[in-house]
Amino acid sequence: MKIFHAPNSRSLRIVWLFEELGLPYELEKFKLGDPSMRSAEYRRVHPMGRVPALEDGDVTLFESGAIVEYVLARHAPGKLKPAVVSPDFPAYLQWFNYAEGMLMPPVNTIVVETMFLPEEKRNQTNVDRAKKLLGNMLTAIDGALADREYLARDFSGADIMAGHATIVGSRLAGDVSHLPNVTAYVERLKARPALQKAYEA
Repeated sequence: MKIFHAPNSRSLRIVWLFEELGLPYELEKFKLGDPSMRSAEYRRVHPMGRVPALEDGDVTLFESGAIVEYVLARHAPGKLKPAVVSPDFPAYLQWFNYAEGMLMPPVNTIVVETMFLPEEKRNQTNVDRAKKLLGNMLTAIDGALADREYLARDFSGADIMAGHATIVGSRLAGDVSHLPNVTAYVERLKARPALQKAYEA
């Protein structure tokens, strides 16, 4: 399988997933903003010219959540996901989707306003609003981790999705010392050998 990846992007989730599962992969690496990502050739892989994307034989997928679910279903059944009958399955679904539905929108706003836009077009009001919203989103994560180390009790795809967003979000939100469970969770995730290998990629 081939992973299309750029450092400091959501595609880290897919490299991390493969490392956790011990699945072999080929890495096609870009730098964010690389003109080749907008080429007609690459747009046949990802129509928006973004990462991640995955090629698996005649299957091509983009969107990190879809790729995680696909790989777990097709290549790692029974791994990194509670059984449907498990009491932890609803939490898995909730936090898996919380990553893109709740955590990443304010992260995106902060990144665009502070890194991508030219200084004269930046809006501090948008940044302040996004940081407040992100703080609220992280507070929910903190509460969920009050009695467990991972979001669905055992480490799972929900931690790859929402954990990655929490790592990025906690860095952008500023001081999160009032969220001790989030702080410990981030350190726990960063200590995982598979995530360290994904960062090295």
